[in-house]
Amino acid sequence: MSFTSTDIRSRALRLTGLHVRQSASAASAALLLSAALTGCAGSAKADSDAIQASGSTTVAPVASDAAEALKTKGLNITVATQGGSAGGISQLGTGQINIALSSKPLSEKDQKAYPDTDFVTTQIGADAVGVIITKEVADGGVKGLSKAQVAGLFEGKITNWKEVGGPDLQVFVYDKEPGRGTREVLDKFIYGKDEPPAPPKSANYAIVGGNLETRNKLKSTRGSVAPLSTGFIDGHPELVAVPLEGVAPTLANVASGKYPMTRPLYMITNGKPKGTVKQYIDYILSPEGQKLLPKHGYLTREQMGL
Repeated sequence: MSFTSTDIRSRALRLTGLHVRQSASAASAALLLSAALTGCAGSAKADSDAIQASGSTTVAPVASDAAEALKTKGLNITVATQGGSAGGISQLGTGQINIALSSKPLSEKDQKAYPDTDFVTTQIGADAVGVIITKEVADGGVKGLSKAQVAGLFEGKITNWKEVGGPDLQVFVYDKEPGRGTREVLDKFIYGKDEPPAPPKSANYAIVGGNLETRNKLKSTRGSVAPLSTGFIDGHPELVAVPLEGVAPTLANVASGKYPMTRPLYMITNGKPKGTVKQYIDYILSPEGQKLLPKHGYLTREQMGL
């Protein structure tokens, strides 16, 4: 194939134009990358000024709602749920966060583990832990459980719901991992101050983490049972909080202390809260902030007589 001089000039011009466009594209890409890096640097700076709260998956919904409300006042608050209550206390003890979210009281073990931390607890409300079963099991005849029956279920000694008046259906236990406030409440109800036994070695026993994971597992497994904050089953009619020792986890029974598995909800700081951390906690304690608790099925400080 042969080319005329006109063809050659035309091709050269097209190639030059392509080079210009490629150069312009490269320049634009460089500008975009520069802007992205600048944005990242700005985010990192903003994050370094944020209040860091982490811990209990029970306290987290209230903490998150309050954080969202305080955005308009210029507060930058991040809420996480790493390791549950024990994880939050550990992170506070090692200086990683400003506030530990906890659905269990501080223990002597916590204090000894972090002797240089001045743990200060602020109770923001209270919650009921339920022994949650599926509606199929409840409709099949399980209308309540005794302390001994709950122990039998979680120790793997009761393996079929017909043993406690329910349907002929295998029991599947979803238990909370150690350090979770929910599990501590259950252990206190069943064993008091005694050490709980080792978990059963069973194919029908599994450990779960947070409340959302627990609820999802319960809903997807026939015959399942798990300890879970009763607030997390609101709006989920396929799950039932079974009465314990004849007492249902109603607000009245929780407030009076009649229901046996009630727990306080805490925000814990290293020393007395101050600055923006105090502003954040004070908001949750205020009448406006306390309205967030019933939204998630929890009791306010006033309802608990605090």
